[in-house]
Amino acid sequence: MFKKFTVLLVSTVLLFACQKNEQTPVAEQTTVAKIKERFQTPRNEADNIDSPSFWAGQNQKPWLLATAKVTDVIVVNDATNGEEIKRIGGSGQESGQFSRPNGIFVTDDLVLVVERDNRRVQVMRLPEFKTLGFLQGESQLMKPYGIFVMKTGANAYRAYITDNYETADEQIPPDAELGERVYIYEFTVQNDSLQWELKKKFGATSGDGVLRVVESVYGDPVHDRLFVAEEDETQTSVKIYNMAGEFTGPVLGRGLFQSQVEGITLYKTGEKTGYWIVTDQGKGENTFHLFDRLTLQHLGAFSGENTLNTDGVWLTQMAFGNFPEGAFFAVHDDGNVSAFDWKIITNVLNLK
Repeated sequence: MFKKFTVLLVSTVLLFACQKNEQTPVAEQTTVAKIKERFQTPRNEADNIDSPSFWAGQNQKPWLLATAKVTDVIVVNDATNGEEIKRIGGSGQESGQFSRPNGIFVTDDLVLVVERDNRRVQVMRLPEFKTLGFLQGESQLMKPYGIFVMKTGANAYRAYITDNYETADEQIPPDAELGERVYIYEFTVQNDSLQWELKKKFGATSGDGVLRVVESVYGDPVHDRLFVAEEDETQTSVKIYNMAGEFTGPVLGRGLFQSQVEGITLYKTGEKTGYWIVTDQGKGENTFHLFDRLTLQHLGAFSGENTLNTDGVWLTQMAFGNFPEGAFFAVHDDGNVSAFDWKIITNVLNLK
């Protein structure tokens, strides 16, 4: 079911522990377990699949949803076996259409889809995929990519959207102009009526917290942490902000990640305990690193037997089908999605 191999790091890996600028050394060798996928969805490289999500409605099979950046659709698969069920959307600017859909997030019976080229986030009701409205404003989002959503009350939510805006010649702006890398929207949905407000834009403009190339983002409100992937190849890492949008000092994985940091997710084992999963995207070596939710200690790493170049990931803790403790979904090289049994992952990595 699995194999193990060792990645030799060029230098000692330094990871943040508890306080600003405090770092904890990690062994120079990282053992990466090789784990077999439960299944992979049908492959279609023309889609250019970016990010997956998961929805389990009442009295029906759970769905695995994935954004297709080139064909401008959401691909809907049976989450138990990967079989394609249908495709939603198509190219355009109207409700129900998409333009370069990238990030996707399911919460309750809502799915939010980030559209880079329409410069908006489309909010839809499941299972009908009925469009309720958009988080947008052309004077606001410029080049949105990633999304994390948290519930704040009955029918009330907060969304964090990364915006990788560039200069006119498509370069990274100077640090002083990077203060709007993440947007916070608050929104409510009542009787299919969407109401929203842009609450804040943030990003450090100097120091270790500067966000030069952004996409993936994920939050842990219990510990007041927002993980933002820094994809700039000169400093690939995770910059940790608080949920209010202030850089708190930690930089996770600098020296550990060998390629771009991509999909991020969180598995909760208790109110305050669990595991962060962070993707080190690569076409040759594609690794998923696990960190302790509380201490941020590096706990291990795994890769798939046939999963490379991963962009987005999603994790569900719901037991279903052949996934007794939930499933971890990861995009495979732009063309489809791999599914992993979370129970196997925890057994192989000796997680409690």
